[in-house]
Amino acid sequence: MVIVLMYVSSGNAKSHDYGDALSKSLLFFEGQRSGKLPSTQRMTWRKDSALRDGSDKGVDLSGGYYDAGDNVKFNFPMAFTITMMAWGVMEQGKSMGTELPHALEAVRWATDYFLKCTAAAPTIIYAQVGDPFGDHNCWQRPEDMDTPRTVYAVTPDKPGSEVAAETAAALAAASLAFRDFGDEAYGKVLLERAVKVFEFADKYRGTYNDSIGEGACPFYCDYSGYQDELLWGAAWLYKATNEVYYWNYVKENIITFKAQIEGANFEFGWDSKHAGISVLVSNVSFMMQWVLNNSTEASTTPFLSYADSFMCSLMPESPTKTFQFTPGGLLMKEGNCDLQQVTSISFLVLAYNNYLKNSTHVIRCNDKIINQTQLVNFTKNQVDYILGSNPLNISYMVGYGDKFPRRIHHRGSSIPSLDQHPDHIACKEGTPYFQSTASNPNELTGAVVRGPEIDDSFADARANSSKSEPATYITSPLVGLLAYFSEVSAH
Repeated sequence: MVIVLMYVSSGNAKSHDYGDALSKSLLFFEGQRSGKLPSTQRMTWRKDSALRDGSDKGVDLSGGYYDAGDNVKFNFPMAFTITMMAWGVMEQGKSMGTELPHALEAVRWATDYFLKCTAAAPTIIYAQVGDPFGDHNCWQRPEDMDTPRTVYAVTPDKPGSEVAAETAAALAAASLAFRDFGDEAYGKVLLERAVKVFEFADKYRGTYNDSIGEGACPFYCDYSGYQDELLWGAAWLYKATNEVYYWNYVKENIITFKAQIEGANFEFGWDSKHAGISVLVSNVSFMMQWVLNNSTEASTTPFLSYADSFMCSLMPESPTKTFQFTPGGLLMKEGNCDLQQVTSISFLVLAYNNYLKNSTHVIRCNDKIINQTQLVNFTKNQVDYILGSNPLNISYMVGYGDKFPRRIHHRGSSIPSLDQHPDHIACKEGTPYFQSTASNPNELTGAVVRGPEIDDSFADARANSSKSEPATYITSPLVGLLAYFSEVSAH
């Protein structure tokens, strides 16, 4: 039976406790941990899992995160998750207060795993652990899984530039977060590895669709090509090293990016990095304009105009907007709502707003000027919608507010924990829990599901995976956003 929450008017906008939502968003990542859990684990219904990952290859690949409601470690979206979380720490770490250590711990849980996966670079980079077909055939707790923990790798003969370059971006971004907040030694380790991994990604070009396609597809196929990840990785390495080599790499390879972005309609998420590159590199343009007191160098790259065009495609007031909104105000595109898109794009808007603060640059959408207040309001409206300011008055973050999804598409959350049911639950023995209409017995606090339909309705049903499944890459961009609004609301 599918339980549908019908469309109703939300009435007046409500205020939100962004600090509470921030705390919960970070707690979620503890619920997604794979490997040996630390004594400080706060989501205590989760236990150790997948301790022997990599053992069939003679390596230790324990750790990292399960990406969503399954028990596979897909490194490509995991790396994007960490790039975004580290970017949020860089931008808003000072606003996180007592949550900053938890944010850095969440980043490190993945980067420690990535260091294991890339220890043998440039000979081999491990790109995924777990047979997704075997995993998706079962409804089983991660603590019980007896499905194949197949290890997938990319090599010089079987390259995977997108997964390698995104991993390099994550390591470089994380190195900056740790450098900025007190662990320069670890940051240095991450940056040194990022350089090696990017070199592998660039030297041995090719898509992991071809190399490990049976593992990646159809779950996380790379649809946009690997050129955007190469530029994304180079941009992050330039930000982390300030070495002109990486800046020249971005400029010299822009031709491939330019053809993509002008043919695409601006995308950003675990697959397509186009808009993210534009915003990230725009900050370099602003700094060059300030240092050189002119725009000559900055104008040699079109990223600034790309970033402006992207903002113009979003803003409701823009005459050139291409994105649409649900009746309740949630961003959507091409007749589809997905909170992964909403959180990632909203973070870019806020980051661009931060970069504009020390610039005289003006966003012009034809004859309409978009100011910074409009950028912040856009972002706040999207965050507030997710937290419950929507026609259903439902929070799409589990555990936040009084009304939130109770039947999320998540194996560990929906099956009684080891504390409740210590006996092994085999592959198909979890099926009754999947089919049940009862609320999940374990609250995956902080999980953000994929969200509503285009009419703002939402089916709170486990089987409705396209709307009820949470994912790390939905929540990670939200961490920085919540930190920003937590600080703003406190003043």
